[in-house]
Amino acid sequence: MRDVCAEGESGIINILRTYGSLQEYNRTQGAITLTNGSKIKLFSADEPDRLRGPQHHGSWCDELAAWRYPDTWDQLQFGMRLGDHPRTVITTTPRPVALIRNLVSRSDGSVKVVRGSTFDNADNLAPQALVELQARYAGTRMGRQELYGEILDESDSALWTRSLIEDARIKPEDAPPYFRVVVAIDPAVTSGEGSDETGIVVAGATPDGHYYILEDATMRGTPENWARKAVEMYRKHKCDRVIGEANNGGDMIESLLRQVDPTIPYRKVTATRGKRVRAEPISALSEQLRLHMVGNNFAQLEDQLVTWEPDSDKSPDRMDAMVWAVSDLMGGSNALRSLAVLADFCPSCRLPLIKGTKFCPRCNTAIITPA
Repeated sequence: MRDVCAEGESGIINILRTYGSLQEYNRTQGAITLTNGSKIKLFSADEPDRLRGPQHHGSWCDELAAWRYPDTWDQLQFGMRLGDHPRTVITTTPRPVALIRNLVSRSDGSVKVVRGSTFDNADNLAPQALVELQARYAGTRMGRQELYGEILDESDSALWTRSLIEDARIKPEDAPPYFRVVVAIDPAVTSGEGSDETGIVVAGATPDGHYYILEDATMRGTPENWARKAVEMYRKHKCDRVIGEANNGGDMIESLLRQVDPTIPYRKVTATRGKRVRAEPISALSEQLRLHMVGNNFAQLEDQLVTWEPDSDKSPDRMDAMVWAVSDLMGGSNALRSLAVLADFCPSCRLPLIKGTKFCPRCNTAIITPA
């Protein structure tokens, strides 16, 4: 925000100086004052709470599609209330995240879309850079998105489609009792500001061979932070165990989890096959309408599912965690699954019950038998 949008070669400061409109720039406070008295305040998209309270006549949001926290956009909109017509300008590579798709799809005239390619800006770029970009990315999906500004909602080679996901989605109130629930972790190698996220996904299974994604708690943070988050999910959803992908973390994952909760059940898994081979059986469940998103809180996970290209070297952390969770549920004991068919399950504590039981003897929850 400061180094590019404000102080960059074509940033606000240079433009204002060119037109003689800059009165003062306080770099420490991120405040710009114009000669006509107007004020510009700089905010980081990584700090949504700083936008609670301030109000504005207008705003400029750069690289909105890459913002980590949707709450930043929401807090900004709450403050867009000064003047007769407060407006927002968005400049971004159009990655198909939920917020961008929502804005572009509006048909009420509130959004105007202007597209431009990297080559429209050729006069201001190094000729050799343009040649290299054209040679390397012409005709590729990345080139269509990054160079030509296309919104690629789904990858032609992706293992999931939005229609498959939507057709199998269920409301939380319609979720059945699960006979097994696990939380899976796909840990990031590093924990810096630019690091990958640590995938944390909770999934459950029913005896009829259906699988349910209950929560995506993926986060960026220190190993201690994501270990605490995983244990929080384990307790919240009354999981049977935690699954950890150990290629990068080795025994570190178990050690971290034990520091938070020494009694937590844990199973280490190791990736001996490629991501595509691991993901294809889970994708097949979606095609059979046996993999269900419980609710609508999975926008980022779903974006990864429909845009990840199997031959890509990118690491889809949320998808990986989901695949590990469902794979563990699929590999459960056949004997346990068979017994589960013969029993009812308490929807609260998941205690197996004799069919026809009216109240759970463990937590006293009323057992409602489906009609």
